[in-house]
Amino acid sequence: MKASSRKLAHGAAGAGSLVLFLLIWEAAVRLLHVKPIMLPLPSKIGVELFNDAGWYAGQAGYTLMTTLAGFALSVLGGVGVAVLLVGSRWFESVLQPLIVALNSVPKVAVAPLFVIWLGTGAEPKIAIAFLIAVFAIIVDTVHGLRSVPKDILDLGRVLKGSRRDFFFKVSLPCALPSILAGMKVAISLALVGAIVGEFVSSQSGLGYVIMTAQGTFDTVRVFAALFVLAFIGLALFGALAWLERKATPWRHHQDDR
Repeated sequence: MKASSRKLAHGAAGAGSLVLFLLIWEAAVRLLHVKPIMLPLPSKIGVELFNDAGWYAGQAGYTLMTTLAGFALSVLGGVGVAVLLVGSRWFESVLQPLIVALNSVPKVAVAPLFVIWLGTGAEPKIAIAFLIAVFAIIVDTVHGLRSVPKDILDLGRVLKGSRRDFFFKVSLPCALPSILAGMKVAISLALVGAIVGEFVSSQSGLGYVIMTAQGTFDTVRVFAALFVLAFIGLALFGALAWLERKATPWRHHQDDR
């Protein structure tokens, strides 16, 4: 009961801080007579979202789809590359400079190339989301696989288990906390990547909403799209935090006492 009560209290505190922030925002805009084109009232943003809820849900669904697709590819590709990097010094010497170089290139600069190569559909958005998110997966997975305690490695050699069994039964479970931490970072990066792709070329999605609203100086619509993006980001991060607790319960046992 104590753990559940603590979780409810934390959730209520988080929700309360958001409500307080919106109330301060509303009061400040009214008292300072800020122009709506500069900073709209949260109440007007709420009305905008309520009146066009179905339309915003459709745009959010498109962005969510490309985000999750890019994120899924980043997890599969990132974990696979990390296994190669850890398992072979040759692969590490060949791939690591290329990975670092690719990560150093601003993704906004290469986004137009994906449009040229993949067209104007969902594919370039997925590709950009993947490219932005995958590095976090690679780094944290490599860290996790290299953090297996030495005594466990020695025990595996003594028992003479196959490399495959050792990987799936020892190395991967030991690296799981680091992989999940990387996933929590990558999901936010994948959302950023999807929006970047929509900025470059799109007829759907929240990035498209922001770009078209910016062109007509519709600040209320811009903030409405940002609010939806913030909600999606919180929901995705919360889902991965829940998955982390379920997949690695031993790490949170002390917190629940």
